[in-house]
Amino acid sequence: MKTFCIAATLLVIPALAGAASFTFVVAGLGGEPEYEQRFREQAAAIAEAAKKAATEQGQVVVLTGEQARRDSVKREFQEFASKIKANDSATVVLIGHGSYDGEEYRFNVPGADITGSDLAQLFEKLPAKQQLIVNATSSSGATIEQWQRPDRVIITATKSGGERTATRFAQFWSQAVSSDAADVNKDEVVTAAEAFDYANRQVAASYKTEVALATEHARIAGEDTATFAVARIGSSALSSSDPEVAALLTQRGQIELDLDGVKGRKAELSEDQYYDELEGVLVKLAMLQKQIDAKRAVQ
Repeated sequence: MKTFCIAATLLVIPALAGAASFTFVVAGLGGEPEYEQRFREQAAAIAEAAKKAATEQGQVVVLTGEQARRDSVKREFQEFASKIKANDSATVVLIGHGSYDGEEYRFNVPGADITGSDLAQLFEKLPAKQQLIVNATSSSGATIEQWQRPDRVIITATKSGGERTATRFAQFWSQAVSSDAADVNKDEVVTAAEAFDYANRQVAASYKTEVALATEHARIAGEDTATFAVARIGSSALSSSDPEVAALLTQRGQIELDLDGVKGRKAELSEDQYYDELEGVLVKLAMLQKQIDAKRAVQ
């Protein structure tokens, strides 16, 4: 059996040349000053993290307070969606209180609430082939089936519309995307799966610490949750606006896909064939990583 030791990143982050990352964050009504402040801070943290992956102004939109009125959200979202191309990625995060009457979900904002149907119509305007919607409100579980689409990942703070208590999920989601706490494999990219797992664990731990019955149980639905980048940290964030590094990262994503393909065919290959192919891909990956590290070193 062949033996070798080559350090390689195993997380697959597929990207397309020229693709951009867009994020839309809305913090709804707090009801009480404490919640109002909390929602604003969480929205600001998520937006700030998103800006590290954006390449141009306007790719990150955050609405809070009076800006989050129903008509304003609709207007701003349509303008936001108009800038997005098919090969871009789009993330939407809703923070605050929600309600569900058995038929319709409502996101509580100043003035008239935004219904789940209103939001579904807005989301249909997104042309991005990679979409992530994080509904961190109470009763958010009622929206999964309504909003789900083939190219869309849906994350909700609750498992159903019946979990109506104020949620804690957004607090830990904001931590997941603004630090390295959720970056399990330490590749400086936080994926939707990593952020969800981190936030979900922290929510459960917070209730356990208080010896309280958990009133929220998060859900995640959709494919490619382990490949959807929600945050870039460290040197990865610094390189996001460099077109040369972006091109190299795209190449790395393809090589990592090739690596996954070899690993997936392990049962079909002889031992020597498997390790020969694996070594070939890992060598390519290591050489490319050297180029990426060299580019980052001069930034």
